Amino acid sequence: MKLLKRLIILSFFTIWVAFAAAQEGVVVPKPGAKDLCPVCGMLVSKYPNWVAVVRYRDGHAHFFDGAKDMFKYLHDIAKYAPNHRKEDIASIHVTEFYGLRKMDARKAFYVTGSDVLGPMGHEFVPLETRADAEEFLMDHKGKQILTFEQVSDSMVEKVDNGKF
Repeated sequence: MKLLKRLIILSFFTIWVAFAAAQEGVVVPKPGAKDLCPVCGMLVSKYPNWVAVVRYRDGHAHFFDGAKDMFKYLHDIAKYAPNHRKEDIASIHVTEFYGLRKMDARKAFYVTGSDVLGPMGHEFVPLETRADAEEFLMDHKGKQILTFEQVSDSMVEKVDNGKF
């Protein structure tokens, strides 16, 4: 009976530990010193405040020097990563502007047209909340706030060309 009781307690403890670990979220890999953005070829680690990451289920990750190049990549994976498929993406993260922490790119708000430039010029500046995005827009002369789903190919081209 004592053994059964211990096994039950151990099982509950194991489940609790697994649940707690799952709540902490996905571990976002960091770019190595030689990781290049697959879109522009820049060394990503030189710009830690702008890093975006697309991580695949097999553990492989592509790093970007900003959300703009990440969006270019996502809109044309066949061009930038012919051996990968959108369906195999496990997570997408961006570096949030104010806290400089990695966050789920699908939950971020992106400000365009601001006076804040990224490593490749005009950028989609990721912010954690709509309130942060509105404050940033006002403080930095931004033009528009977009969600992940609202960022289209044509919007990426406009931001890239400085025509918001």
